Amino acid sequence: MTIVTKSIDIKTPVENVFTYFARPEHVSDQIKNDTVGMTVIPMDIKEGMGVGTTFRIIGDFNGKRLEWDCETIEFVRNEKISAKQIEGPFKHWKITNEFKSLGDNLTRVTMSVDYAMPFGPLGAILDKAKFEKSAQRGMETALYNVRGLLEGNGSIPVYITLDAYQKLLAEKKKMNDVPVSTALTAILEKYAEIEAKAQN
Repeated sequence: MTIVTKSIDIKTPVENVFTYFARPEHVSDQIKNDTVGMTVIPMDIKEGMGVGTTFRIIGDFNGKRLEWDCETIEFVRNEKISAKQIEGPFKHWKITNEFKSLGDNLTRVTMSVDYAMPFGPLGAILDKAKFEKSAQRGMETALYNVRGLLEGNGSIPVYITLDAYQKLLAEKKKMNDVPVSTALTAILEKYAEIEAKAQN
C-alpha cells in the first residue's frame, strides 16, 4: 500500500476552497501535465455532491490509461471530503482532501491518495515507482493550479442547479472536453456578445 500526500496554503477563505473541491471534476481540470491527465465524470450525484455521490475517473499515466469508479464516503463541510474506488483496477484506492482554516483568508489543503497497485499484467505495465512519481507530480501540479485559480479569482460560485450544471457539462463535451472553467468562460463571453447586440 502506498500513501502520497501533498499540502498547500491558499490565500482564500476555507468555504471557497471547500466549495471548489466539492466538485471532483474541478480538481481533475487541474491535473493535466506532460505525464498525467485525469478526467472525472459524475455519475450519480447526491445532495450537494455529498456521501453516496459516484463518479468515474479516467486517468492517463505516462500513456497508460486506467478507469475506475469512486464513491464519496466522507463529506464534512469545510473540513474533509473522501472518496474510494468501488470498481476498478486497483486493489485499493482512496483520495482524501482535508481543509484547515488558518485565518479569515488562508486555508491549508492536504490531498492524500492511499492505493495498492494491482498485480498481474497491469502491475507489470505500471511500474510502482513510476506510478508513485506520476501521482506526486500530478497532485503537486493540481494544488499549485488550484491555488493560482482561487487566489486569482477570489470566490468561485459552484452551487448551481443540477439542470444548469448538466447543460454546462454538455457544452464542455461539445468543446472537446475542455476544462469546466474554459467552457463556462466561453458561455459567459457568448452571453456578453448577445447582451451587447441587444443594447445596440
